[in-house]
Amino acid sequence: MAMSCFSHILSPPHITTFISHSTTLSLTNKMNSVELHNRSSITISSKSRTKKTFAIENRIDVETEIAVVEIEKPQFEVSKGYPSPFGATVREDGVNFAIYSLNSLSATLCLFTLCDFHNNQVTEYITLDPLVNKTGCVWHVFLKGDFKDMLYGYKFDGKFSPQQGHYYDSSRLLLDPYAKAVISKGEFGVVGPDGNCWPQMAGMVPFDHEEFDWEGDLPLKYPQKDLIIYELHVRGFTKHESSNTKFPGTYLGVVEKLDHLKDLGVNCIELMPCHEFNELEYYSYNPGQGDYRVNFWGYSTINYFSPMIRYSSADIQNCGPDGINEIKFLIKEAHKRGIEVVMDVVFNHTAEGNEKGPIISFRGVDNSVYYMVAPKGEFYNYSGCGNTFNCNHPVVRKFIVDCLRYWVTEMHVDGFRFDLASIMTRGSSLWNGVNVFGAPIEGDLLATGTPLSSPPLIDMISNDPILRGVKLIAEAWDAGGLYQVGTFPHWGIWSEWNGKYRDTVRQFIKGTDGFAGAFAECVCGSPNLYQRGRKPWHSINLVCAHDGFTLADLVTYNNKHNLPNGEDNNDGENHNNSWNCGEEGEFVSASVKKLRKRQMRNFFLSLMVSQGVPMIYMGDEYGHTKGGNNNTYCHDNYLNYFRWDKKEESSSDFYRFCRLLTKFRHRQCESLGLDDFPTSDRLQWHGHFPATPDWSETSRFVAFTLMDSVKGEIYIAFNTSHLPFTITLPERPGYRWEPLVDTSKSAPYDFLTPDLPGRDIAIQQYAHFLDANMYPMLSYSSVILLRTPDVNA
Repeated sequence: MAMSCFSHILSPPHITTFISHSTTLSLTNKMNSVELHNRSSITISSKSRTKKTFAIENRIDVETEIAVVEIEKPQFEVSKGYPSPFGATVREDGVNFAIYSLNSLSATLCLFTLCDFHNNQVTEYITLDPLVNKTGCVWHVFLKGDFKDMLYGYKFDGKFSPQQGHYYDSSRLLLDPYAKAVISKGEFGVVGPDGNCWPQMAGMVPFDHEEFDWEGDLPLKYPQKDLIIYELHVRGFTKHESSNTKFPGTYLGVVEKLDHLKDLGVNCIELMPCHEFNELEYYSYNPGQGDYRVNFWGYSTINYFSPMIRYSSADIQNCGPDGINEIKFLIKEAHKRGIEVVMDVVFNHTAEGNEKGPIISFRGVDNSVYYMVAPKGEFYNYSGCGNTFNCNHPVVRKFIVDCLRYWVTEMHVDGFRFDLASIMTRGSSLWNGVNVFGAPIEGDLLATGTPLSSPPLIDMISNDPILRGVKLIAEAWDAGGLYQVGTFPHWGIWSEWNGKYRDTVRQFIKGTDGFAGAFAECVCGSPNLYQRGRKPWHSINLVCAHDGFTLADLVTYNNKHNLPNGEDNNDGENHNNSWNCGEEGEFVSASVKKLRKRQMRNFFLSLMVSQGVPMIYMGDEYGHTKGGNNNTYCHDNYLNYFRWDKKEESSSDFYRFCRLLTKFRHRQCESLGLDDFPTSDRLQWHGHFPATPDWSETSRFVAFTLMDSVKGEIYIAFNTSHLPFTITLPERPGYRWEPLVDTSKSAPYDFLTPDLPGRDIAIQQYAHFLDANMYPMLSYSSVILLRTPDVNA
């Protein structure tokens, strides 16, 4: 703040000055100069806001007269404020700040200019009076002033007793859990000048600014049965130099490549974590790769309301609004192309880790409320990451619902995928003497972490008037051994990542005995899991995802190769159900390479002809490899980058196959995305001969026909045996079967489009088989045949 001229002259040796923050003042009048040195701290009361005063007791040398300095009026006008809503909220001509903290004894609101923040200086302290600025367990204050490019945080004082579940430390600057943008460093992966990997963070103070122009954007509200989901990492999608985007690795970079997804046939993207996280959390040198390990995937949330600011081209410019607008722009542009956006959210744990982790936000605000803690203060660790979010505590579940509502109403997302969602079904920590419904109890009626049949949080989300209308997808397991695929509490709304589908399809396609019947269940939408009260589209079908082998690596490696992660190959899944097709690694014989491409087509075909919702992992459409690494969480490099140059190389090969198959499923027939499980009126099973399926332990053949209102009838068959054979097709008088897909063929004859040059010749090669109502199937192959009128009948 600028200083005004002297107002008057005093003679006593003690000086009272009106200032904001200054440790050295040089004061000059017409006759003399005086230097004042103050090293004491400055306390600013919230009760008197017209002037801020402190007394300087330091000895000074005065030649004639002593000057009193008057500083300009303080920047903010302070009043009581309101206990709701939580967070920093623009109302009338100011901003209301409200934060819940059950066990704190005092609270201070800290305000920063961006300049002071970078210099690790607090611009202004607002000490909250518990008699004025506290209602119940909520601290609150209302400020009027200019908040442009201002940041804020809190300091709480109270008991520091980890054994009792409390981590209050008045020296810690804490993030508001409800902050809408978090500002720290500006550039992804750049360490601070002092080597600090945990820079200070602060929240954006909202202010009246030009609102984002949604251009009339409305939710697409696709029926879930019609979705084709694409799991996407924002930075990895365009960071590789071959993307040729203007802003690689950002939300805007993804916008530049949305047309690729539309061309692929995708109508829903599932964004891997885009909430604020610290990518330097695991920062260390990686000699194997010659770079540094980082938290690339982002499954370690710092703040659930703030988008990852370093995924924006704006970085920390404008203190957050520009970054928020960029993810809004991505969502709006996706909707324009008919693509829904689902957020991957991580409410099972936070970045604060175990008892040795940093105190960033939740732990310092109220550790015993936000985390599952045992009676002696230990952290329950159902997440495998050091702590477990106390999801079914009344305050925490309100926080989660508020956050989800914000992303739906303010950011226009279409749904959520919940990482390790089974944690959200566990009973909350009772350390604070309150049960899951908020009523006082006597004794320990419910053990912490007990799986609940009707979890309050899931109940709230499922019956919320806003959230029950969006996509809700559970990863229905956790690191504590709770596995709920098929049994996740669902209220008829929740769908699940179907891990059993993934494991069964992998086993069957690679030719393992005993999986023919289980594979048939998967094709039908897993009625063995979902027929009781749910539909096929409650199953999210996946063969590959970020966690595990890519599709190309699934057919290239028998074993994981995770040495670059620096954990002696001990991390990552050991049971991958993969098969290298005879030789390990990428440098193999031509025959093995040919078989691998065939297997990739088989996997993709199985995904697209199954009832339920198919999900594709980023890069699988062109055969991205991670060199056999099935846990690339720490690599900000080519392992996790979408290779646009490789995609172009495969445009006439595997990418073409995937693109045509997704469009066949979604646009050209109606029987591959049913609203209910298929019955015998629509589906008929076959074996090597019509209507004679083989469900024996040694069977490696599954075939079926589907009645389709668009295509008439479709014949689909999988031969996962190492032996070829000729199958007999169902007889349809007046019709004949015509091949559409045969994964044993090389591109472009693996998918026979009507405009394909040489298509008639390719079909003619099989005319003598088709005339006899037969079709030859090579080993490890699958086919789609269409029933067409027989012009010669």
